[in-house]
Amino acid sequence: MKKEILSEIFKQWSGKLPDEISTLPQSGSNRQYFRLSNETQTAIGVYNEDKTENRAFIEFSKHFFKKGLKVPQIYSVHDSNEIYLQEDLGNSNLYSLLDHFRPSSDSPFPDELKQLYKTTILQLISLQVKGSEGLNYELCYPVSKFDKQSILWDLNYFKYYFLKLTGTAFHEAKLENDFHNFADDLLEIPSSFFMHRDFQSRNIMINKDEIFFIDYQGGRMGPLQYDLASLLYQAKAAIPQETRDELLEFYFTELQTALPKLEFKKFRSNFYSIVLVRTLQVLGAYGFRGIFERKEHFIKSIPFALDNLEFLLKQGALSDNHTQLKSACEAILKIDKYRHQQKDKTMEKLLIRIHSFSYKRGIPEDKSGNGGGFVFDCRGLLNPGRYEPYKKQTGRDQPVKDFLIEKSKIENFLKPVFTLVESSVETYIERGFKNLSVNFGCTGGQHRSVYSADQMAKHLTEKYDVEVEVNHIEQELKNWVN
Repeated sequence: MKKEILSEIFKQWSGKLPDEISTLPQSGSNRQYFRLSNETQTAIGVYNEDKTENRAFIEFSKHFFKKGLKVPQIYSVHDSNEIYLQEDLGNSNLYSLLDHFRPSSDSPFPDELKQLYKTTILQLISLQVKGSEGLNYELCYPVSKFDKQSILWDLNYFKYYFLKLTGTAFHEAKLENDFHNFADDLLEIPSSFFMHRDFQSRNIMINKDEIFFIDYQGGRMGPLQYDLASLLYQAKAAIPQETRDELLEFYFTELQTALPKLEFKKFRSNFYSIVLVRTLQVLGAYGFRGIFERKEHFIKSIPFALDNLEFLLKQGALSDNHTQLKSACEAILKIDKYRHQQKDKTMEKLLIRIHSFSYKRGIPEDKSGNGGGFVFDCRGLLNPGRYEPYKKQTGRDQPVKDFLIEKSKIENFLKPVFTLVESSVETYIERGFKNLSVNFGCTGGQHRSVYSADQMAKHLTEKYDVEVEVNHIEQELKNWVN
């Protein structure tokens, strides 16, 4: 149903139905993204049941676009307000370029990357100052400003999903008092600008050598320092401190053109307090997504966030009025499990080999020498190959994907398969094993097994820091390019 509606509003916008609709990976939200395209046009379709959140994003986008700011254009909104069509900004973002220019956190921070950050900072200032002019803050979701309630939400997120999940001891009442005192201190900072709220490198798109911003639906009125803190102290980016200092001074120098009365000394002092509250919120997110939900790449991000926390404590980001919060922060810096073990970049990643195959040719050999792994039989699913329109297509063609999802109910088959494989992946990572084999077989190795293998590869790549190698045996024997 979602795809039918998306097809219709794509046709209304472009004049033609899309030739292809592909599902894009979800991020940390419940929003579902699709790429729709025909021979000349492409757009991103979004489905989200939260109409209030949709309204914030759509109206903010229209406002920013009219101001000439670099955000995706909204093409069409369905009457339900649950589905809309926006500009396709491609797949490249600042985070992906971090890996390209700087393969590890120990690598030097190159000039090309520094220039990208400076360009981003210039656009950020425009978003914060120009974007705030005339903006209807009543649209904000879930709150309209950086207030005490929203600060306490972030601090309690840190308490319940990091301190408690790591078993860190603290005095509940005293910590709560510190939270309130710290929140009151933060509210002394001028907060009359647009605050993106999640201004990290994955939400900064690079399209045709230009910077664009996305995912500002949680934006609100707030302090200038918050988004800059999110950008420069994004844990996994691991920007060297000297580069952060340079970029901070660049930001302030450029900001003075728009706001000449700002004092740098006070701005910088307040900046570290904002970095701290952002860091605690991020640790809460890593605790929830990593420790609680057991998503490996969030666990691997924890030591980088702890490095930031250690630096901030040395800078005096917490005063003597926050003794219990300071004590709790010092305690988590001593947890070796999250401080050092996961951060070792020299550890060889687990290699997961995923195959699709035909039972007519037999189960693939495990070349690692471990004697095999998982084998899942897809032959119980309704076979698209029995129907003429699909006989010359594979599990990577959209009509076959649609058939498998709608007619074969393949997602019901894959859900428990994912759970089984996840259990072994997590055990293998913990025990330092290097190889795992996962195989999907069907009659011809063309439709059901190909789709299943691709979905497994996508799922594991998104959830774990592992190497994934995919081989579609029958198709590659036909000189099919994988």
